Amino acid sequence: MAVKIRLARHGAKKKPFYRIVIADSDSPRDGRFLETVGTYNPVQDPAEVTLKKERIAYWMGQGAAPTDTVRSLFKKEGLLATQAQ
Repeated sequence: MAVKIRLARHGAKKKPFYRIVIADSDSPRDGRFLETVGTYNPVQDPAEVTLKKERIAYWMGQGAAPTDTVRSLFKKEGLLATQAQ
């Protein structure tokens, strides 16, 4: 089972809100997931990102791979720099 850290879209039309979730790579984008580890709100200025850093570190230790978009959010929050060390 390949596990990904990715975005699940919620919110109304033209007002997106995303949850950062741990999901099986075969699951649909907004479908079944294992755990919610954060949120991303691009509508606010600046965009609001909240993360559960301990749980993200746990899942990455278990082999979960973030998608490109989630990886860029992690870099902006300074999460990947601490993971490499």
